[in-house]
Amino acid sequence: MRTFFSYIVYGFVWLLSLMPFRVLYILSDFNYLILAHVIRYRRRVIDINLKNSFPEKSDEERAAIRKAYYHHLCDYFIETFKLLNVSEESILKRCVYENPEVLTDFFDEGKSVVGIMGHYCNWEWMVSFPLIDSKSTFLPIYKHLHNKVMDKLFYNIRARFGAKPVAKKDVLRRMVEARRDGKITFTGFVGDQTPTKSNIHYWTNFLNQETPIFLGVEKIARKFNQPVVFFNMNKVKRGHYVVSLELLCENPKDSSEFEITEMHTRFLEKVIQENPAYWLWSHKRWKHKR
Repeated sequence: MRTFFSYIVYGFVWLLSLMPFRVLYILSDFNYLILAHVIRYRRRVIDINLKNSFPEKSDEERAAIRKAYYHHLCDYFIETFKLLNVSEESILKRCVYENPEVLTDFFDEGKSVVGIMGHYCNWEWMVSFPLIDSKSTFLPIYKHLHNKVMDKLFYNIRARFGAKPVAKKDVLRRMVEARRDGKITFTGFVGDQTPTKSNIHYWTNFLNQETPIFLGVEKIARKFNQPVVFFNMNKVKRGHYVVSLELLCENPKDSSEFEITEMHTRFLEKVIQENPAYWLWSHKRWKHKR
C-alpha cells in the first residue's frame, strides 16, 4: 500500500513539473499559507534555531526571517520538482554561473576538484553544472532515502542534466576508480549536514552555537590533493539564482588539520548572516550537544 501511494506521489510530482513557473509559484503561495499558518511546519525548531543563532535580533526581526523562510521553502520544493522537466535553456537562464572558469581552468589542467556548499538558496539546482562543462564528471553526493520510489524520484532529479549522483558510502571508491581511469571529477558536498554521534570528530562555533562538523570534505581533498571550491549561491529574485565560485584552497596537502573545515564553515556562516532567510532553518542542526 505504501509503495502504491509513493507511485501516486511520483506521478503527481511529474505532472507538477510540466506546469510553467508562473503557475507553480501560485501553488507555492497557497502552500505557504498551509505550511506557515495551518500546519505551522516545525515552527518551534525554526524559532529556537533563529533565537540561538541571532540573539541580538528582536522578536520582530526573527519573525520576519521566519516568514521569508517559509516562502522560500515552498519555492524550493516546486523549483526542485520542476527539475524533472525544465528545459536546459530555462535552467541556464535561471541558474547563472558567474565565473565558471574557477573550475574549468582546473579541468583544463587535468585536475579534479572538490565542491562544497550548504543547504542554502536552492542547492538542488547545482545539478545544472554539467550543462556548462563537459570535461568533468559531476558527482553530487546524496543520502539514500528509505522509500525506494522517493529515492528514485530524487535520483532522477539530481541526474537530470548528466550528473552522476553517488551515495555517501560509495564516494571514496568512485573517486579512486575515476583517478585510476584518468577521469576528471567534480565531487559535490553539502557541508552543513548533521553527523551521527559516532561520526562526530570535530566541533566548532557556527552561528553562535557549538556545532559538530563533518570532516569528509577536508579528508577527501587532502587525500587526493584536489582544490576546494565553495558554491556561493545568491537569490537574485524569485526563481533566479547567481552562483559565484570561490576558491578556498588550491593545495589541500599544504593545509593544516581542520583548516579546510574552518574555511568552508566560516564562509557559509558569513553567507547565512548576510541573507538568513534562504538557509534550512527547519533542520534540526543542533540536536547533538558536546
